[in-house]
Amino acid sequence: MQLFVTTNKAFLKLLSFRLLIVLAYQIIAVVVGWHIYQLTHDTFALGLIGLAEVIPYFSCALFAGHAIDHYSRRMFGVAACLMLVINALTLTAVSTGCITGNHSLWIYGSIAVGGVARAFIGPSYSAMFALILPRNHYARASGIGSSVFQFGLVVGPALGGILVGWAGTTAGYIVATVLCLCAALTLFSIRVEEPPSAESTPIFTSITGGLRFVFSNQIILGAQSLDMFAVLFGGAVSMLPAFIHDIFHYGPEGLGVLRAAPAIGGLITGLILARHPINLHAGRWLLGTVAGFGICIISFAISANIWVAGLLLLLSGVCDGVSVVMRTTIMQLATPDALRGRVSAINGIFIGSSNELGAFESGIMARLIGLVPSVIFGGVMTIAVVAATTKLAPKLRNLELHQLY
Repeated sequence: MQLFVTTNKAFLKLLSFRLLIVLAYQIIAVVVGWHIYQLTHDTFALGLIGLAEVIPYFSCALFAGHAIDHYSRRMFGVAACLMLVINALTLTAVSTGCITGNHSLWIYGSIAVGGVARAFIGPSYSAMFALILPRNHYARASGIGSSVFQFGLVVGPALGGILVGWAGTTAGYIVATVLCLCAALTLFSIRVEEPPSAESTPIFTSITGGLRFVFSNQIILGAQSLDMFAVLFGGAVSMLPAFIHDIFHYGPEGLGVLRAAPAIGGLITGLILARHPINLHAGRWLLGTVAGFGICIISFAISANIWVAGLLLLLSGVCDGVSVVMRTTIMQLATPDALRGRVSAINGIFIGSSNELGAFESGIMARLIGLVPSVIFGGVMTIAVVAATTKLAPKLRNLELHQLY
């Protein structure tokens, strides 16, 4: 595994790109969450952060997948990183007072720009992953990529919390700006032979082809649906500023620690699976770990101690880490090369948008039934989704990875 990583310079650069962009995104998420809650002291306002991102993301994702499949896998990712630079600079201007008026509206507007950019980043990474790596390395490389991703989820929130606590929101936004710029330069520096542009296809015909493939494939559709609804209902992380402020009574450093806890679990899992990939009973592993995730979220909601809560979030990250690696490997193996951008974009709509919709759902439920009951409800619904998927997707339930090689 180490020889494979150290001899593939393009893969190392792709991993560096992913780490930089995840660090930037997580720092912004922590800083924006704290910024908005300090301005409003309203859990619903936290939920609106997710809605502000998911609407433009959802609107652009399918078109982004088409563009990446038919044109450049790399340059659209570079352009998206530069959009995130603009996003972070705008947030910096809001924080410093250079932009006056309703600060909350400016913040939501900047998040919306970030949603457009993120629609291109996932498909670009997925398409570059397949160009750089041979198929027999997909399972191990997915574990490595997940470890890098989870490492960013560990360091990013912790760094964001430290920056807000010690230096203020402006410092957090400036650091995120620099990281986004470095990510753009890193992706631009990757030299890989891209296939010639696909034949010009009417854009809606192209998008329909991607949708038809996903919805006719029970394994891909089942895996994506499972994670979508699990994340949608199990999104406790978006409510962490309220838990920290109102229940645990800690400052922004505590927020950074709790946001990092699930990623620590995911990082450990990714490292293990990179060395020992799961091949047997892949479908059952996927279903079982998502159910475990729901149980951890319920337990977190009823915990009264911040350290117990952190441990439960870490365990939720272990479960989620298995799910992420399995779903990524399944998607990479089961997707034809010509459809990678579109399938990744559809996957992003299923999974990526569900994070933001989950934040919005959590904000609404917290307003209606209270903070703790809303998170318990989400965990129960996650377990119910696993039960439904087990019954409705037998091909996924019985999946062995060797069937996809």
